[in-house]
Amino acid sequence: MSRKCELTGKGPVAGSSISHAHNKTKRRFLPNLQKKRIWVQELNKSVTVKLSAKALRTINKNGTAELAKLIREGKIAAR
Repeated sequence: MSRKCELTGKGPVAGSSISHAHNKTKRRFLPNLQKKRIWVQELNKSVTVKLSAKALRTINKNGTAELAKLIREGKIAAR
């Protein structure tokens, strides 16, 4: 399974580790992914999704309507 948020699509990005001597080496910044089981009121069932922490906060604030829409469209598999 990829390291990607199922709701926002946020994934790893590349960058550099910079030492004190300013030597640069490649590294990856990984998103803060959490596997959560969320009750979706619109579908009347619980769904397990892999979300970034920011997407989880957005769901807590705005509700699960957007998540239900993506599940109905088939963009997120209802596990």
